[in-house]
Amino acid sequence: MQIRNATAGDAAAIAAIYNDAVLHTTAIWNDVTVDAANRADWIVQRQAQGFPVLVACDAAAVFGYASYGPFRAFDGYRMTVEHSVYVDATRRGSGTGRHLMQALIKQAQTDGLHVMVAAIEAGNAASIRLHQQLGFQQTGLMPQVGQKFGRWLDLAMLQLRLNDRATP
Repeated sequence: MQIRNATAGDAAAIAAIYNDAVLHTTAIWNDVTVDAANRADWIVQRQAQGFPVLVACDAAAVFGYASYGPFRAFDGYRMTVEHSVYVDATRRGSGTGRHLMQALIKQAQTDGLHVMVAAIEAGNAASIRLHQQLGFQQTGLMPQVGQKFGRWLDLAMLQLRLNDRATP
């Protein structure tokens, strides 16, 4: 497995992983799928803003991706990012998500960021467990703030402090 920066050539694979999550999981709280052009634009925009888009791949295919971006739009949050990580359904549980997360955390530390936030559907025990194994701590639970598939969804908030700086 290789972890590398995404390129426009990865957009179709990223769209397929994203769309599977939209259609079949509560990991993404959207109802609308996207096409490769949408994901190519997303990659360009993220990278232009200085945020990484990483992919997990082998010689044959991309089978996971991860990124982070602003947690909130206000200046005071500029050292905090919210991330996302998604893995092809056939590769979940294979360690791909862990490898992507480790690379993403390292990148955030290199970028001098202070906190990484994870917002995870509270019923996604595998994702919450992975994040906790990587040092994230659950800091909140927001009951019934979302909905999908005809039911209310709770949002678990987790965070990882990326460094021990006493001041910004």
